[in-house]
Amino acid sequence: MLSTLLLVGPLLMGQGTEGKKKELPPIEVVKIDHKGPVDFNKEIWPILEAKCAFCHSGNVKEGQYDLATPEALTKGGKRGVALVPGKPDESNLLTMSARTKKPFMPLKSEEPFTPNELALVRLWIEQGAKMPVEMRQKQKIVINAPPKLVQPIHGVAISTDKKTVFAAVANRIVEVDAKEGKILRALRDEALPSEKDPLKNLAHLSLVESMALSPDGGTLATGAFQEVVLWDTKTGKIKHRFKDFAERVVALAFSADGKLLATGGGAPTEEGEVRLFEVATGKETLKLKAPHSDTVFGLAFSPDGKILATGGADKFLRTWEIPSGKMLKAFEGHTHHVMDVSWKGDGKTLVSAGADQVLKVWSYENGEQIRTIPGHTKQITRVVFIGNKPEFLTCSGDQTARAWNVDNGGTVRNFPGGTDFLYALATSPDGTIVATGGEEGVLRIYNGTNGALIKGVPLK
Repeated sequence: MLSTLLLVGPLLMGQGTEGKKKELPPIEVVKIDHKGPVDFNKEIWPILEAKCAFCHSGNVKEGQYDLATPEALTKGGKRGVALVPGKPDESNLLTMSARTKKPFMPLKSEEPFTPNELALVRLWIEQGAKMPVEMRQKQKIVINAPPKLVQPIHGVAISTDKKTVFAAVANRIVEVDAKEGKILRALRDEALPSEKDPLKNLAHLSLVESMALSPDGGTLATGAFQEVVLWDTKTGKIKHRFKDFAERVVALAFSADGKLLATGGGAPTEEGEVRLFEVATGKETLKLKAPHSDTVFGLAFSPDGKILATGGADKFLRTWEIPSGKMLKAFEGHTHHVMDVSWKGDGKTLVSAGADQVLKVWSYENGEQIRTIPGHTKQITRVVFIGNKPEFLTCSGDQTARAWNVDNGGTVRNFPGGTDFLYALATSPDGTIVATGGEEGVLRIYNGTNGALIKGVPLK
């Protein structure tokens, strides 16, 4: 059956320059042609997952509305029935999404439904809003090695003597001479096939997503899909392997004494995951219960090791008591994912980096925001303080890495040369050596005091 729909929806508009809220008006009439019944799994669920699941699934159920089951999706929340089969104009799911009934959804800060998406939802409801007995199940993920052309650098770490730099490129871990730029070795998981060229040996099967070096330089931690490996940096052998993570492990952090390792990740839109392990024994000591409602992208121990800060895709920065796991404080202010977090050396100040392209400086003592620092033009992927200095470093998708003054928010220096999205950043404790890496697969090593490039090392 061929159905042609006319639909009036909203245009996303901002607030007036004087702060007065403007009503969001309908948008132009659109037409869609659709043959046969609308398929919930293939056509409707992807829309709801992208536009609604962030606030209405897992541990976050705004307005008491949950998308977890067909019954809950239909029933709605405190605003009333979400779906009335055959009656789209009486269904809150459609009318609020089309912004013809308040409260408008998604929130103004989020991506709205498109006219075509609303037309498809309307047709689905008109056809009876048919759903499967159970919501679409996750497909089992089969891990394969990344394509040869995919060679991003997702992690870098500088040795304690500043003579070498470790880099995670694709599914390899290489150690590079900091002065000469020569690749010295590649760490190998002996469970994986060896390569003809030892410098091409694999450390993980899947992409390496995160990296951290212990304060004494003796242990390197690397995270990938559902696993973390601890390497002995002297022998290049595996010391411990941690498995059974929910998804990719995208954040790693050692405590200042090197005794604990914190891991961060979690399934997108479902639940963040934070776990702690003893480095010496490999024993898991703590798993935070529902720390964030979405993936955890950033982790940092306080200088005294008593507090762990976490930042996630749910836009929150939170702090936790160690070893109890009790939540201490929550910091709200970012309008997009919190990608990373770092403590100043005195333990009194935090800086968070956001996908909203800003840095936020927080007073830990009173829980208040000190300032917001703009400057980057794409998401800020990493932030790290330089030892005990009042300076910190950042890198971003805008291809730049920078040093900032935390006390006034000013730029101290730039680190030039990036030509693609930057993911990875590291500094020596004294700030004299800085390393970056990103999508282009080039490790760049800088003089941290003046921003001069020492070496650019292609690792593809």
